[in-house]
Amino acid sequence: MKAENLRGNLEGMLLSVLEPGAQHGYAVIEELRRRSGDAINLPTGTVYPALHRLEAAGLVGSEWITHNGRRRRNYFLTTAGRRALADKRTAWQEISSVITVVLGGKA
Repeated sequence: MKAENLRGNLEGMLLSVLEPGAQHGYAVIEELRRRSGDAINLPTGTVYPALHRLEAAGLVGSEWITHNGRRRRNYFLTTAGRRALADKRTAWQEISSVITVVLGGKA
């Protein structure tokens, strides 16, 4: 699936992936791939800038950690990020149910 097909939904998916706990960027990419059954396979050039935008917005925090001798930046949800995720889920449920009705041709 191409990044442009996910426009408007990527940030919510990233917040969802971080909901269980902190992860480094590549692990976020792998979790998106796993959850989507390999349908979402985004390049680092898409995911990292989105994580940085979320961090600048205060929805995600980050910290440097050392794991197996390698420094990695771990990302985690902030309290504001948890609220934003709840809002994004509600909005998605509303819009997806409307689109399903429209595309299904139900009146």
